Amino acid sequence: MLPVASCQLPVASCQLSSILKYKSKEAVVGIVGLGYVGLPLMLRYNAIGYRVLGIDIDVDKVAKLNAGQSYIEHIACERISKARASGFEATTDFRRVSECDALILCVPTPLNKYREPDMSFVIDTTNAIKPYLRAGQVVSLESTTYPGTTEEELLPRVQEGGLTVGENIFLVYSPEREDPGNPSFETRTIPKVIGGHTSNCLQVGIALYEQAIDRVVPVSSTKAAELTKLLENIHRAVNIGLVNEMKVVADCMGIDIFEVVDAAATKPFGFTAYYPGPGLGGHCIPIDPFYLTWKAREYGLHTRFIELSGEVNKAMPEYVVGKLMDGLNNHGKALKGSRVLVLGIAYKKNVDDMRESPSVEIMEMIEAKGGIVAYSDPHVLVFPKMREHHFELSSEPLTAENLVSFDAVVLATDHDRFDYELIRSKARLIVDSRGKYRAPSEHIIKA
Repeated sequence: MLPVASCQLPVASCQLSSILKYKSKEAVVGIVGLGYVGLPLMLRYNAIGYRVLGIDIDVDKVAKLNAGQSYIEHIACERISKARASGFEATTDFRRVSECDALILCVPTPLNKYREPDMSFVIDTTNAIKPYLRAGQVVSLESTTYPGTTEEELLPRVQEGGLTVGENIFLVYSPEREDPGNPSFETRTIPKVIGGHTSNCLQVGIALYEQAIDRVVPVSSTKAAELTKLLENIHRAVNIGLVNEMKVVADCMGIDIFEVVDAAATKPFGFTAYYPGPGLGGHCIPIDPFYLTWKAREYGLHTRFIELSGEVNKAMPEYVVGKLMDGLNNHGKALKGSRVLVLGIAYKKNVDDMRESPSVEIMEMIEAKGGIVAYSDPHVLVFPKMREHHFELSSEPLTAENLVSFDAVVLATDHDRFDYELIRSKARLIVDSRGKYRAPSEHIIKA
């Protein structure tokens, strides 16, 4: 019998050989991109007995992982050390792609400055792995993207070396659904949508994922899986845009929008509670809807709901800064020259994830208008290196003495570790964008 890796067999036999390797856990799983998506996936496959090879272009990340260290707050170093002890290895060497039976691509898909899809990470990664692809492998893209990406960008590159997708190599799309810092869900318990380029591809992909995920949800194509992920995030973006617009209206009417949402949420059917904030953050919701608006233009379509909600959500940091300026004016101060402390710069509570954080936009606007900006965040002790934002700052200690030294504080991210009573009692002016302070007060402004 020929070795499985060669797949010098009829299509059905090659497919069956690949499936058996996943079921027997003899397969080597390669995770390309070791960030908020790839790292939890690595830990899951490692924990259930697979040999996992992590591949990343970031030399520092690879060095930390191989030393048993974590660079993501909610993933403990002990988990990395345990994975290392049981066979996990990280590398920057793409030649080792040939060792892997599965290649799961978890790379960024940001927007460029024109708010168009930046596919460079997906394309560069596919180009990096393609010289080392071999028969019997499955390639799975998890990065959020527009419908057609897998067929248009991955398929021709995967087949460039003479392999045939669906016969001796398999191609699937299975969107990530990680929610960093959410204790209610983990990689294993979040259902996994998957679409294959062919039915053979789908069956191999299911065999890969069903070992690690409690529920796999197959769909008819890679395009359907790609659009599923976009719909999930567009649903959130549109509803958050709606409630952010409602916030502005309610404020003009002297109504507390948080009270209204809480009251509406008591309806046991037909209503889902979404809460307003200072804008959208994270790598998904502020970005993914625009992947569909861009692709829809190819079909002569204008996605009005999506674009309108994007406009509303994009305007929220400026709305918060406007409220800050109003509050300072009421205290006889201008923003220029005032010392402003931004509370929370991660994009959501209780995590260290800074991607697309509206807090950073607020900081930049304050600085651009002449304010002296600082921040406090127990999850981000030093302002990290970011592609588009630069601050040489460290987190300020949240003490009574420090709070009174600022002219205003802006509550941008409502971490549980903040002492809200201390903030309420010591801050001169509070601009609350998260609805933490419900009782009316002369020094608290809802934003």
